[in-house]
Amino acid sequence: MARGKIQIKRIENQTTGQVTYSKRRNGLFKKAHELTVLCDARVSIIMFSSSNKLHEFISPNTTTKEILDLYQTVSDVDVWNAHYERMQETKRKLLETNRNLRTQIKQRLGECLDEFDIQELCSLEEEMENTFKLVRERKFKSLGNQIETTKKKTRASKTYKKNLIHELELRAEDPHYGLVDNGGDYDSVLGYQLRFHQNHHHHYPNHALHEASASDIITFHLLE
Repeated sequence: MARGKIQIKRIENQTTGQVTYSKRRNGLFKKAHELTVLCDARVSIIMFSSSNKLHEFISPNTTTKEILDLYQTVSDVDVWNAHYERMQETKRKLLETNRNLRTQIKQRLGECLDEFDIQELCSLEEEMENTFKLVRERKFKSLGNQIETTKKKTRASKTYKKNLIHELELRAEDPHYGLVDNGGDYDSVLGYQLRFHQNHHHHYPNHALHEASASDIITFHLLE
């Protein structure tokens, strides 16, 4: 049965178009490979899809540049001339920009000012004064940040020193400060001392109560 002809027009469905492009591209590359093997031909095919994706077929042992150079020689068409001119124009602009930037740097260092007239010198002076202003503002802001950081460190140091002095004073006023731990309290320690004082006089009746003094109270350090 003969195959019906397909009307050649743009495929609106994107998915169907991508499938058709892939199949026909592979078919073209297959035919190009057959021509290369059967006829010893040099074939180069460059294709871009609708999404600008490059697909290329090139005969074995050759390159696209060699094919284009051969085309240029045979057809007497300068393929690279337009591209070369664009590259030269780009190079010229870059060199000019580089020269201008170097000149501006030297001018801001006080060099290359001989060709400036009074108006250009005034304009350069105003521009540099504005630059100095911005630099000064940034410098003062940086100094302010450093001073504030130093103040915070100083306040923290003073607070630590104050707490340390307070703790040392408490230890000096109360010799039992810090002896009670793990849920104990100072009253229990004091009560223990008083009970020991009473028991001490009970076992030694020859001592009168009025003779007791603070030195009679013996404190035992609590063991952990």
